[in-house]
Amino acid sequence: QDGCNLNKEPDMARVIDLEISVPKSEADPSIHEITTGRPGTPFPGSLPRPEGYGFDNYARVFRQATNRGASAQASNDDGGYPQLVADMDRAGIQAGLLVGANNNAIGKIHQQFPGRFFTLVTINPMDGMRGVRELERLVREQGAGGIRVSPLYTCIPASDKRYYPLYAKCVELDVPVRIYTAMTYANDRPYEIAHPRHLDEICVDFPELRVIAGLGGWPWISDMVGLLRRHPNLYADTAAHRPKYLAQAGSGWEQFMQFGNSLLQDKVMVGLSRYLFGVSFEQLIQEYQSLPIKEKVMEKWLYGNAATFFRIG
Repeated sequence: QDGCNLNKEPDMARVIDLEISVPKSEADPSIHEITTGRPGTPFPGSLPRPEGYGFDNYARVFRQATNRGASAQASNDDGGYPQLVADMDRAGIQAGLLVGANNNAIGKIHQQFPGRFFTLVTINPMDGMRGVRELERLVREQGAGGIRVSPLYTCIPASDKRYYPLYAKCVELDVPVRIYTAMTYANDRPYEIAHPRHLDEICVDFPELRVIAGLGGWPWISDMVGLLRRHPNLYADTAAHRPKYLAQAGSGWEQFMQFGNSLLQDKVMVGLSRYLFGVSFEQLIQEYQSLPIKEKVMEKWLYGNAATFFRIG
């Protein structure tokens, strides 16, 4: 009617994804072995662990999701980075925070796909100044965008003072840190090792440090919301959480959704975590767009806030 094209496709949303996994064919299997093994320094001759213990407990708690994710990632013949970038292009994902890449691989990734990925390196906090120098080298020579701190794997809280030289170097280099902030179901380590309270101490001591609370702080959402209000340079992402459940009554995300749609609308970034759910980028983006969030706010969640945080443009 009136010359309108009723079949016109809606404009594609601009997206920056805060969690894109390395393709299975490109992954270093030793990383998985180290990060999901016994806490502390591995040693030969370890006794077998009880069945279902540690990270094996995830398969019990998230049985259906684990099966879907394993099925989606079962084949190494997934097209590697070229296919990943093609999938990103098709979904309108301009750039993404790549997780799972080895420190020594990120330079090549940036050379092959300039501007498509943010890369955060992992540095052992017990390496002291050697780790600080390595961080600076990776940033200046290999294009690393900051560091990733995962108490889930190291069993060292992010507020531990052994991390402080690394945080100081991040401030000096003007690069951010992403800190795993959520409960862990690995039942061989404290469930609250990544509680949001650890972020408060870091942000008090390093007010210039840009911090991402990875995974959004569930189930301590009220603490997370309060800290996001309290610290100007603290942001949060939604990685590892299926978007269609965020607005579900009783999910525990109610306060996050309320403030994320209003006072904290400039502090939320999305992590699609496609590898975890075994569905397409497009489906996950559509689930975000279907949430009861104002359209202009959702544009910030999907793109604008991450563009500001990572200094795009």
